Amino acid sequence: MSSPKHSTLADSEAPDLSAPDLASEEDAAILAKLGYKQELRRNFTMIEIFGISFSIMGLLPSIASVLVYSIPAGPQADLGSAMPTSGGLYWWTHFFASPSTRNPLSFLVGYSNTLGLVGGLCSIDYGFSLMFLSVIVIARDGSWIPSNGVIYATYLATVLCHAVVATVSAKIMGRLQTVFVVMNFIVIAATIISLPIGARFHRNSGHYIFAETANLTTWPTGWTFMLSWLAPIWTIGSFDSCVHLSEEATRPNKAVPFGILTSIGSCWFFGFIIMIVLAATINPDLESVTGTSFGQPMAQIYYDAVGKNGTIGLMCLLFITQFLMGISIIVAASRQTWAFSRDGALPFSAFFRPISQRFGFIPLRAVWGCAFLAVVLGLLTLIAPAAAQALFSLTVAGNNLAWGVPIFARVVWGQEKFVPGPFYTGDRFSVPVAWTAIVFLIFGTLLAMFPVEGPSPTPQSMNYTVVISAAVWIGALSYYYVDARKWFTGPKITIPKEQQVALGAKGLEIPTDWERGER
Repeated sequence: MSSPKHSTLADSEAPDLSAPDLASEEDAAILAKLGYKQELRRNFTMIEIFGISFSIMGLLPSIASVLVYSIPAGPQADLGSAMPTSGGLYWWTHFFASPSTRNPLSFLVGYSNTLGLVGGLCSIDYGFSLMFLSVIVIARDGSWIPSNGVIYATYLATVLCHAVVATVSAKIMGRLQTVFVVMNFIVIAATIISLPIGARFHRNSGHYIFAETANLTTWPTGWTFMLSWLAPIWTIGSFDSCVHLSEEATRPNKAVPFGILTSIGSCWFFGFIIMIVLAATINPDLESVTGTSFGQPMAQIYYDAVGKNGTIGLMCLLFITQFLMGISIIVAASRQTWAFSRDGALPFSAFFRPISQRFGFIPLRAVWGCAFLAVVLGLLTLIAPAAAQALFSLTVAGNNLAWGVPIFARVVWGQEKFVPGPFYTGDRFSVPVAWTAIVFLIFGTLLAMFPVEGPSPTPQSMNYTVVISAAVWIGALSYYYVDARKWFTGPKITIPKEQQVALGAKGLEIPTDWERGER
């Protein structure tokens, strides 16, 4: 069989691969070259693919969520342009890895990515719950403190609301991303304008902003600086959402890399400005900020600058934007879950596999499956703040592994197989950038597993990410070697055989022998 990398097809020759209301023939042909038939409706434009990634990053709400704890885009953009599919990370791993490693590594990446995305939903909705409840605390002048049970109840209601919105708004989800992006920029503008004005009589000096350091932990100052990277690492994450929405994007081989790079670039630029503003207006007594009775350091920063009413208004903007982030990430998580079940890798794959035409050609059961898993994982918040922190770090560790393995597989085993798409970092830079990404992802993964407060953690301050991540990774590999190795052979071909023959006659080569690894 000819390798998919030799498959070429002029737009004018594109065969009819899907119903006209799902995708154009050209877009369906791109997916067919990866072995899949078109099943999802392509509702997302290039700008809307950027929107879903940027809205999940939710720059200012993300900074606020992990403020108390204080990039590897190029290689994934290359791969997303060359081979855009919803299950891209585990698909690429299987394509590039060696024959002896492709199945277990693909299986591991699929599970790590799926749980990492659900962990992202958990952390976003938990962050929303804290922001929402902080407004009530501020309104009551700190006389009421929510219990863990109240926080979880708010979290539970939020997850269910997100699942409902993702279900009933599927037909306009692409257009909603534009609204979400606008809301992000509104809250950014409101913050960078109001804080300097409100704190005009007590702004910090340029030396304090750019040169002064502080260490409120028992770690050495140098390592505390490293731990402060957790905030930007977590914030500029989930850019793989562009990959998971690729089967719903028009011109996906251009939309996916555009979404990845522009969302990260936008967050880098505006994030730098936001951090300068926060450093200029924060109370130099940092312990009073991190230990605020409001439960959110960002709320205290607002309060010190603009007072009670201004803080309530800004925090409302913040938690609304955070809520919109949750809608976007449950959409992305459900597409990865559906893709993995399409290839038969998840328990109850046959149950999660169907597409709901009634609700707009979406994986309805996968949406609610992700919501149910988030509800269960959210029970960790009832244990202790350290357990809640693990929800944040699970996202980093789980996704870092899922992002890093296909990049590693490509540069170590599959570089000769790689055929660039319309976007490419170039022969000169592609491999060095890939190795830089791998090193950075390893660093970020290890960083996410360290306890924040110091080298001698108590059970209350312990970072349980190492326990959760190890359970996911060891569990996935154990499941594979005990049972799944008998039936999991990698991504499946979903195009009927008779259609494969017809498409081959029209010039489109479909992979047909995943089981033998001859690609």
